[in-house]
Amino acid sequence: MRAAPITCLALLLAAASVATARANDSTAALSTGGLVYVLTEDIEMQSEDLFISLDEVRVRYTFENHADHDVTTLVAFPMPDIQGSIDFMVSVPVDDPVNFLGFKTLVDGKPVETKVQQRASSLGIDQTELLTSLGVPLALHLDGTRKALDALPQADKDNLVQLGLAAIDEYDNDGNGMVKHLAPNWLLSTAFYREQTFPAGKRLVVEHSYKPSVGQSADVSFVAPEAQSEPWFELYRQKYCMDDAFLKAARAGNLPDGGNSLFENRISYVLRTGSNWAGPIAKFRLVVDKGSPKNLVSFCADGVKKISPTQFEVVKTDFEPQQDLDIMILVPREP
Repeated sequence: MRAAPITCLALLLAAASVATARANDSTAALSTGGLVYVLTEDIEMQSEDLFISLDEVRVRYTFENHADHDVTTLVAFPMPDIQGSIDFMVSVPVDDPVNFLGFKTLVDGKPVETKVQQRASSLGIDQTELLTSLGVPLALHLDGTRKALDALPQADKDNLVQLGLAAIDEYDNDGNGMVKHLAPNWLLSTAFYREQTFPAGKRLVVEHSYKPSVGQSADVSFVAPEAQSEPWFELYRQKYCMDDAFLKAARAGNLPDGGNSLFENRISYVLRTGSNWAGPIAKFRLVVDKGSPKNLVSFCADGVKKISPTQFEVVKTDFEPQQDLDIMILVPREP
């Protein structure tokens, strides 16, 4: 199937100008996506109904097994990989060592339990067993992980640094001078999985919900006049399909001190996992909810229809995702 042309969606309402303190911090969004499974030509994804907002992602799949026998296969939901670093600035919405997006699954309306696999690696080498043997939690975003690293004997600390699993971070957190600490530096990979039986000749409904990882910036990075001459500007503009009307509305929030009354919220979703199933998605529906009529939203899509003051719908038939989805939502600062 030939990919439909990409057009720009820039849905705008004026935002109030509000002066607040500025910051330079920017958190990164984790790209999330849908189901993957062991390939079989018997199972068709008849529909995918996807809802994305700043607070929640919901996706409802309808599958049909066209075979004359039940098909049992491994179904997985890979979570986004998280890379550790000294300056960890990744948006992790749930304070949980494993289920850091608050992932839930329903099958035909009933909750199901999933197994989970977590792996920690560095330089392409799986080092999960080593970290576990040292009593170091794999979760990169929890304070307890750094505390466990700091509590290790010096020989173990040196070994983790040499293996690329930890980095030396020096700071003063109690006013008594600079002290060297260890920061987790491994790549954390997490996947929820289960065996799923698709009954012969029947439909099965699978639903997932979780909290999105929303990347944020305290200011709107692309509105300053000098930004247009930066090499990244055009790439940024194309990524979110920001047209002139959207940019004009964003710049209208500029403050006299050079700040902006809006701040960025970025959501990424991996659509291309929908191509793993037998044939195209017979019916695909996307709803993006920008949260408030005052917010501004821009993303790449065609055939967009406004269905409420905050929600926008895209409907496709025989859909084969060719690219992933990146959403920019600009939100007015609170007074």
